Amino acid sequence: MTVKPKALALGDTIALVAPSGRVASPERVDQAAAALDELGFAVRVYPSCRSGYGYLSGTDEERALDLNAAFADGSIDGIVCLKGGYGTPRILDRLDYPMIARHPKLFVGYSDITAIHIALRNRCGLATVHGPMPSSDMLPSFDPFSREAWLAALTRTDALGALPCPPGAAPPLALVGGRAKGELAGGNLSLIAATMGTPFQIEAKGRVLFLEDIDEAPYRIDRMLTQLRLSGVLDACAGIVLGNWNNCEAAPGKPGLSLAEVFRDTLCDLGKPVLAGLAAGHCHATLSLPLGCLAELDTESGAPGLAILEAAAR
Repeated sequence: MTVKPKALALGDTIALVAPSGRVASPERVDQAAAALDELGFAVRVYPSCRSGYGYLSGTDEERALDLNAAFADGSIDGIVCLKGGYGTPRILDRLDYPMIARHPKLFVGYSDITAIHIALRNRCGLATVHGPMPSSDMLPSFDPFSREAWLAALTRTDALGALPCPPGAAPPLALVGGRAKGELAGGNLSLIAATMGTPFQIEAKGRVLFLEDIDEAPYRIDRMLTQLRLSGVLDACAGIVLGNWNNCEAAPGKPGLSLAEVFRDTLCDLGKPVLAGLAAGHCHATLSLPLGCLAELDTESGAPGLAILEAAAR
């Protein structure tokens, strides 16, 4: 059963946390907080945003402490991650899941944040939002399409319905025809693969599985998809939605498979619908996706796409 947190309203207080990689400068943190303020929210910046430990935004203890504190604080209405990078798997066993389940709040992020999305759904039943983060996507400006999609996912209590395509972008493409309905799950492929075999691996049975990534060569994507296939994840899911794959092409002049060939070889004989090209993930104009919520995948009609049938918030 999905636990839905309270929807955000303009003027609510957002906790800005950094459970992953560090930002380049303190000024970047200030600019990120200002971007959320410009959207109409009060912002409380947590210490990890300004901390650093190598490539991480603070030690594991510091980053986990901030996330636990943000959920526990009754004056915080929602939690937004500053950026991705690397680091969330290191704190999954440090989060206070019973406490989080008692204090459900909207939680937003993507990329490396995928591991936390999976853990919050598995351990707390919490619906979360796979969406843009201020340091990564709202600076120097937040494009209108992404901004409206982000606000809709966080403030609406009704279903988003059929997800739109950004102006001027190519519509999604059906790789395998069919229809599937189930809870939306997934996120960044690298993080999903990294959590396989751990207590925090993704639950895919009967779910619509969303996958995206960035800066990965096709052979690496092949390896990770093959891992999901051999582990039973791809057989268990009801359908597959492929988002953006920015900079995931083979190096020029080297032998190899294209990304399209990798998808064909690993996904197209599963006997379930597969959609490619959804505008979500590491792309300039991006959708915000409510994870843990009912979705319907249609790849057999004249306009293949994904519809969200319930909101992430109440």
